[in-house]
Amino acid sequence: MAKTYFLSGNKVFRIKICGVTSVADAQRAFDAGADAIGLNFYPGSSRFVSVEKARSITTKISSAIGVFVNSTADEINQIASEVALQGVQLHGDEPPGLLAEIDPALVLVRAYTLGSHGLAGIAESLNACRRAGRMPAAVLIDAAVEGQFGGTGQTADWEQLNDYPRHLGEIPLALAGGLNPKNIGAAIRKVQPHAVDVASGVESSPGVKDPVKLRSFINAAQAAYEEIK
Repeated sequence: MAKTYFLSGNKVFRIKICGVTSVADAQRAFDAGADAIGLNFYPGSSRFVSVEKARSITTKISSAIGVFVNSTADEINQIASEVALQGVQLHGDEPPGLLAEIDPALVLVRAYTLGSHGLAGIAESLNACRRAGRMPAAVLIDAAVEGQFGGTGQTADWEQLNDYPRHLGEIPLALAGGLNPKNIGAAIRKVQPHAVDVASGVESSPGVKDPVKLRSFINAAQAAYEEIK
């Protein structure tokens, strides 16, 4: 049975390997214990994949999340249908109303950076999503790097996430930003996220996953989660 990255209200710990660009890397991720892979449809990314390439990957695996940056709802829905995605991750400056226009059958993850307004700013955005008609199934917190949308290798400010439940309630948290095999254990013990998301931290070069780093990351993440659950 296919594993889904996130279902609304589901707090089971998940691991997503993002920026996958080949069938081989996708299969290695799942063989090592990942729950989902991420396919990046942002043309400005060094991990960008075309629809054709993405389709060649999703025909071989069972759980893929499409990463989009400032695409229209029509573009997202069309690609999701053509590629057979299980979900989408909005990683840009998308307006709250866009979420309600995305196919309701898709798991929807909204990415944020903490920025100058911290968790309060994210809470305000989520309230706007609620008013517009759809909340994401999970919130992903990434490092803030001006002009870049994820995959930077920079670490998010874990200290700011201590008050996550107070500001954002029960919505599941996925942690991203500068995670790697050496720091993932500390990150999970500190933040206690519901999921972790990694791209550059398990690569030998952008878009090329390192099998040793991949397995080390997943093993360390699973071990740390066993400590805190």
